[in-house]
Amino acid sequence: MQHSTRATGEKDVAFKVLYCGICHSGLHMAKNEWGMSVYPLVPGHEIVGEVTEVGSKAQKFDVGDRVGVGCVVGSCHSCDSCKNNLENYCPKSILTYGAEYHDGSITYGGYSDTMVADEHFVVRIPDNLPLDVAAPLLCAGITVYSPLRYYGLDKPGLHVVVVGLGGLGHVAVKFAKAMGSKVTVISTSPSKKKEALENLGADSFLVSRDQDQLQGASGTLDGIIDTVSAQHPLFPLLGLLKSHGKLVLVGAPEKPLELPVFPLLQGRKVVGGSMTGGLKETQEMIDFAAKHNLKPVIEVIAMEYVNTAMERLLKADVKYRFVIDIGNTLKATTS
Repeated sequence: MQHSTRATGEKDVAFKVLYCGICHSGLHMAKNEWGMSVYPLVPGHEIVGEVTEVGSKAQKFDVGDRVGVGCVVGSCHSCDSCKNNLENYCPKSILTYGAEYHDGSITYGGYSDTMVADEHFVVRIPDNLPLDVAAPLLCAGITVYSPLRYYGLDKPGLHVVVVGLGGLGHVAVKFAKAMGSKVTVISTSPSKKKEALENLGADSFLVSRDQDQLQGASGTLDGIIDTVSAQHPLFPLLGLLKSHGKLVLVGAPEKPLELPVFPLLQGRKVVGGSMTGGLKETQEMIDFAAKHNLKPVIEVIAMEYVNTAMERLLKADVKYRFVIDIGNTLKATTS
C-alpha cells in the first residue's frame, strides 16, 4: 500500500496536498544518481496542504489546519540525535520518499494528492504565510536556516557570503539578511547581479571566476554558505574568510571536492556541513519566515508540466523554485 495513502494511524495526520516544491534532490533521485533510488519513485519533500483527518491519539492538529511535511517522516525517537530534536541526523531516520517505513512499505512523497504522516513530523504553517511560498521552506529553507544558526552566522553585523543563487542560495540570502547580516552573493553568472542586489536584498555581488573581485574581498568574511552542488574549487572561498571563519557546505556534489589545508591552518578556519534540520527547528524556521514576511521566489506550475520543469531545473532555468499546484492540477485517476 502506498505510504502517502495508507490508513490514518492513531498518531497520524492525513492531509490534502495542495502544493509541493521541486527540489534538486528529486532530480538526482529520479535518475538514481546517488545509487539509492527505489522504483516506483514518487518524489517531493516540500509538501503543504490542509488536514483532512487526525488519528485518535494525535493531539497537535485539527481538521482544516494548514500543515507541511519536509524531508523526514520517521526516526527512532531514542538516539542522541532524536533526544536533541535532530531527527534529521538519526541513523534510522526515514526519508519522505523512496525509503522503507516502519510497516515495511516504501514511502511516497508529495507529488501526490494526499499524504499521511506521523504528527511529530508535521509542521504548522502560519496563517500569514501563503501555502505555495511556504512549500520550498520545508527543504530549501531549513537547509540554509539550520547552518546559519548552528555555526553562529545569525548575529547582526556579521558578513556572510552565499555561494550559488539557486533554490537554496536565494533563500539563504533572505534568511541571512533577516538575521541582520551583511550579505554578499558569489555566482558564476554575472547576469544574476541585478536580481541579487535589487530583488533579493544582497549587499554586494562577486563573480566567482573574477580573480580580482575575489582578491578584493580577501579575509573579510565571517562565514560562507556554499549551496553549489557541482564540482567547484574551495581554495578561492577559503581565502575570503577572516581568521576563525567558517565555510559551510549544504550542496551535495557527487564527487569529492579538493580541500587545501594550508588556508585552514593559517587562521584556524573551519569547513563544515549541514543537512536539513530537526522538526523543532523546522517549525522555528517557518515561524521566523512568517514573522519577517520572508518568501521564496517561486514559479507555480501544473502537474503535467513536471517533466519539462525537471529539464529546466537541470539547466538552472528557474527563478528560483518550481512549486507544483497539486490541488488544482493533479487529476484523480481511476484504477
